[in-house]
Parts: sequence; structure tokens; C-alpha cells
Amino acid sequence: MPLFGKKDSGKKPKTKDTKELNKQMSIDEKYNLHGLLGTGAFSEVRLAESKDTPGDHFAVKIIDKKALKGKEESLENEIRVLRRLTHPNIVQLLETYEDKAKVYLVMELVTGGELFDRIVEKGSYTEKDASHLIRQILEAVDYMHEQGVVHRDLKPENLLYYSPDDDSKIMISDFGLSKMEDSGIMATACGTPGYVAPEVLAQKPYGKAVDVWSIGVISYILLCGYPPFYDENDANLFAQILKGEFEFDSPYWDEISESAKHFIKNLMCVTVEKRYTCKQALAHPWISGNEASSKNIHGTVSEQLKKNFAKSRWKQAYYAATVIRQMQRMALSSNSSASAPTLNISTDNGNGKICVKSEAEATAPIQPAAAAAPLSASSTSSVNESAQPLSPHNDINNHQRISPNCSFSGQAN
Repeated sequence: MPLFGKKDSGKKPKTKDTKELNKQMSIDEKYNLHGLLGTGAFSEVRLAESKDTPGDHFAVKIIDKKALKGKEESLENEIRVLRRLTHPNIVQLLETYEDKAKVYLVMELVTGGELFDRIVEKGSYTEKDASHLIRQILEAVDYMHEQGVVHRDLKPENLLYYSPDDDSKIMISDFGLSKMEDSGIMATACGTPGYVAPEVLAQKPYGKAVDVWSIGVISYILLCGYPPFYDENDANLFAQILKGEFEFDSPYWDEISESAKHFIKNLMCVTVEKRYTCKQALAHPWISGNEASSKNIHGTVSEQLKKNFAKSRWKQAYYAATVIRQMQRMALSSNSSASAPTLNISTDNGNGKICVKSEAEATAPIQPAAAAAPLSASSTSSVNESAQPLSPHNDINNHQRISPNCSFSGQAN
């Protein structure tokens, strides 16, 4: 069903797909909307609880039609992409609703936290752990590519753990910049500085291979704790990426296997035709064989991750306090209902995560899927405004997207 009241010239489906926009039923009939989890350029994300099954929580992305006016195509693209994808390692769109003022996307709520935060918290971390993470990402992206979808903004902030469990799977989120190959040639410069492929910066036509490059960058960081490309000057940073200039610096890479380095080189290959596909990467012995080392590299990697990607504590505390207030209101509301579980909300060891304890004492840090991510490909930041200095000695956590409305030099197209 088309968005924003457009007439549907096709026949009505015999059975209703809940992913289709539901204009007949109000979202309030099925969900209780609770606290604010995050905001985007044209949207906000709220915690929701099912009325049919109290205790089941979701993340609802609420898009203001008035604020989105003129950019409806971006939302339609995001919904089309999400409807096409159903994979255990991709945050799923469950239902969509629409009223006169807003569009509501009901998404899975993932509770395990961000990728780098979990690695830092671990007591032990090896190449095998990194290989297992990358394999999950490759399998999900390979599935996306088979469905004709290119993500275009793969980065650590978009990789979330499904649950707090030690063996939790990893989830890919935020499809605001994704595009389907059958929608036309891709040549728009978009993504996040440091993770974009050379052909994107060169503003050449590109395709699925840009996602593989980004996975290569993520793999590099997972094994040393800092990014492969960094410079205080934006132009120099992009020049490095265009040339594919990166090193396996000593002493950080001295204990890393040659197989891991070979794997990364084939993902971050400037020549697109020689760059691995997802399937080739999955077949590499560092992923599918026994060539990933079992040596504990947690000390070095976690130290570098904390230097380069640590969130500011006051931001974590602010987020924690905001969500706690909302969850406490839910707890009070739940206490008035015999069928709803009792919740005890608190911060976890002061690290800014939210814990929700039921009467069974189960603990789950609350992390919305892509809660604060920009909704669409129409970011207002230019390249020069958004690029962060990428250095092993600088805090580079707050990456901003490259706007598709800006050229490499930062001038409007």
C-alpha cells in the first residue's frame, strides 16, 4: 500500500501483510507507547509494549509527515528495503501504521548494547571471537545482496547485540541510506567517513562491493582497536582511502595472524573487480577454517577501543536517566495490572546501560535498534562538517554521515 494517501491502482491482497501500512487500525489499539529512546532528523523512537502480550517490548520509529514533506521518497525507500529483508542478524520491521500526521514503524527491540562496548567489557577476546562476529555480518550482508539491497552505511554503531547473553548474536540496524539495486544506478556520495569505499568518494557508479569494503574496515578495527585510515585533515583522510593506503602497524599487529591480514587486504582492495564478494569472504580460511588465532588480544584491543571509540560518560548518563524515568512510569503502570510483570529499573554499574529486572531477576540492558540514527539519506551535514579526525589517539566515536546532497569537496550538487 502506498504512503501518504496515494491511491493504489492494484488489486487488494487477499491476506493482509502486517508490514503493509495499516490505516484501518490505530497503533494505540495494539501497543502502549512509552518513553522516548532517541530522535532523528524527521523521527523519534519510543519504547512500546504489546497490549496482547504485556511484557513484550518493541522499538517504534515515529515519523512526522509534516517534517518529512518533500522527502517522502526516502521513507518509502527505507520501508521497501525493510519489508524485503527477513534474516536472524538483521533488525526486523514487524508492522507499520499510518494516520493523518504520522507513520509508525514497529521494529525489534535489541537489548545487548553496541559492538565495541561489549568487547571492552569482556575479560578475554581473540581472533576467533572477531572471526565469529565478522562471519555473522557477512552472512547477513550476503543475504541482503542476494535480495538486491546495498546497505551503504555499515559501521560499528550500526552493529548491536541482540541480548545481554554472552553468546548473543549480532544484529545489523539502520537502513536509512540503503538502496535496492533495481531502483537505478548508485553514484551518490553517502556513508560515514572512514568506512566508505574509494569508489564512493570518487563518485563513480558503485554497487554491493562498497559494503564489503566497510566490513574490511570493521574487521581491521576489531583486531587492533583503531581505524585503518586516519588524518587530522579531511582531504588527506579521503586521499588515503582513495589510494587504499593502510598499514598493519607494530606492535599492535605483531601478534595477529597472517591469515587475518590476508583476509582484510582482500576486503579493502581498491580495485573493485579484485575485491572479495561476501561469499568469497565467507569461504576464506580465517572465517570458515581454523586459521584465526586463539591468543588473547583483549588488553591491546580494548585499550585502543577505549581511546578511539569511547562514548562520553555524561552522554551515557543523560541517556540512562531519560530512559529510566520512562521505564519507571511503565513499572508503576504495570503494578496496577495483575497480568503485567513487575519491573525494577536501575543503571548497571554506572556505565549508562539500562537494566530491567523482572520478578525472576532477569537483567536486560535496553538499547533501541538505531534509535538515534538519521531517518533518511538526506542528512543536512556536509562532508567537511561531518568528517572526524581519525587517529588512534583521538576520540572518534561520534561519526557523522556524508550527505548525499554534498560533493567530495563539500559543495552542494
